[in-house]
This record gives sequence, structure tokens and C-alpha cells, in this order.
Amino acid sequence: MSSTNQYPSILHRLHPKASLQRFFLATVTGLMAIACGTEPTPPTSSDPTPETSSDLKIVTTFLPVHLFTKAVVEDTGQVDILISPGAEVHDYQATPEDAKLLAQADILIENGLGLEAFLSDLVANAGNSELQQIDASEGIEVRKEEHKHDEHKHDEHGHDEHKHDEHGHHHHGGKDPHVWLDPVFAQQQVANIRDRLIEIDPSNADSYRSNADAYIQQLQQLDSEFKEQLTPVQGCNFITFHDAYGHLAQRYGLQQEAIVHIPEDSITPQDIQRVQQLTKEHSVKALFTEPGIEDKRIEQISSDLNLSLETINPISSGETDPQYYFQAMQSNLEALLRACQ
Repeated sequence: MSSTNQYPSILHRLHPKASLQRFFLATVTGLMAIACGTEPTPPTSSDPTPETSSDLKIVTTFLPVHLFTKAVVEDTGQVDILISPGAEVHDYQATPEDAKLLAQADILIENGLGLEAFLSDLVANAGNSELQQIDASEGIEVRKEEHKHDEHKHDEHGHDEHKHDEHGHHHHGGKDPHVWLDPVFAQQQVANIRDRLIEIDPSNADSYRSNADAYIQQLQQLDSEFKEQLTPVQGCNFITFHDAYGHLAQRYGLQQEAIVHIPEDSITPQDIQRVQQLTKEHSVKALFTEPGIEDKRIEQISSDLNLSLETINPISSGETDPQYYFQAMQSNLEALLRACQ
């Protein structure tokens, strides 16, 4: 007798087809009984969820800081912006909605250097004792602002930061806060944001570090491009309508000679004469305006003095994609080259 007949299996004691059907039926029935008789296991902390409640809520003050922060954070946290791109930081007025935004935030990231003088009152009104603040310009040695025609005005408390003089210029406590327009200082700002986020949220340290390193590498490449292309035109003098490009000029051997203020009323012969004198003294070939400014008076000065009119971008308006910074700065480089060659 074969070994199969000596040791018949449970399946072969019945008709083979019936045996298989009963075997699978019994198995399925048993599994259903187990499932019905057992309470569902609650998800553990490692189970994936559509939204992670631990994600940080980060608020940035205005566009350049927002671009740098988003580059470091990417999808790790929620990044909101306080001042909408295109709104003037100097004229910003806080609203109850802004205070509510900070009341619900974990982190506030600012440019610093006196630019966001409104923040102290806004943070106090938000009443968020857990709010962590990051100064993106911490440790950056900045140039002093030069106000050749300024007259400091003090408020009733004796403060003189972030005020306007009789010519409409802005004060920031004597420091030039426009560090984001210098690709080297921009690297330090990104590094500052990275380091403080790692301190606050060490569980995402690897992500912050790798994201920041990739962005800083792009900034280093941008700096190299500025150096290479502007070296032949070092010493170039240019005139702008916004005192924002001193760090940029100093970094690459250029000179922001003067700030030309356009009066609210019609341009006078004295205005033309003043610009003409500056143009002759410093061999200026072009005037710089900014994106979105369409002022016939600026065009008039440019035409009367036979100066080309170029556009330079302070990056206070534009897209919120971190790559927008490089697009804007590339346009600035091209404008500087046209003005200085």
C-alpha cells in the first residue's frame, strides 16, 4: 500500500472537490468570527494621517524672509506671510486679523535690523506666550545708512527709528536693513533661519539642514555670478529712488551715490538741476526705478538728462516661490550691467 493511502489527509477522506470547498469555508468562517468578536485596534502614533497636528505654524513678516523660510521648511510646516507681497513694509498697519494669526502661530520670523518696528506692539497684542521669534539678520554686520539730506524726527517717546525725514526717506535706527539684496548676507539669513528652526524643532533637523544647504548652494552660485560679471565695472556709480541697494553695491565694488527723491507735486527746475549735478559728478549713465512704478516725472528726468531708465527690484513684491528670489536677482544683475557698461 502506498504511503498516501497509509496516511490519508483530512482532505482526501472526503471527495476531493467537496473537501476543498469545506476547507476554505471553514477558514473564512473562522476569520469572520475572529474579526466580529474583536474590537478594532486604535491607530498608533506611527500610523500615517492626512494632517500632522505637530506641524509648526510659522509666520514670516514680508516677502524676502518668506522666500528664505519656505526654502528651509518646504513641507515640514505651514508658512504664512504677514505683509502681503506688494504692500509697503514701511507703511504697514497691523490689524486684528494679524494679531489673531500670531496668536495661533508657533514661530515668527523677521528680517530684523529695525525694519519691522511695528512687531513689538503686535506681538504683545497677540498674547501668545509660547511664540518663538527668529531674527534672520542676527550676527550680520551691516553698513550704516547714509542720509545726506536727512533730519531725524522723534516721536513723543523720543524714538527715531523707522521715521521719515522731510525728503520722505526712511530711518531704521542708523542701520541699513536691506541685507537680503546681498547674496552673501542672504546666505547668512538662510543659515540663521535653519539653525533656529533646528533648535526649536530638532525632530526635523535633517530636513531643515538639507533644504537650507541646497538653497545656500544656489546663493553661492549667484554670488559668484555677480562677482564675475560686475568686476569689470567696479566703481560704477548709480542713482536710485529707494535707499535699498547699499549692501549690494558695497559687496561688488559699486556705489549707490545718492537717493533721488521725487516730490509729490510736479518736478521743478531745481529737481532737474540737482539730479543733473549728481549725474555729472559721478558719471552716472542711468537712473533706477522699481517694478510697478510708472511715474511720468521719472521718465521726464531720464529724458531731459539723456539717461537710460532701468528697473531694479527690491523683492518686496512678486511670487512666493523661493526660486523667485533668483529670478529677481538675475534681472537686477542684468540691469546693473546695462547701467554701468
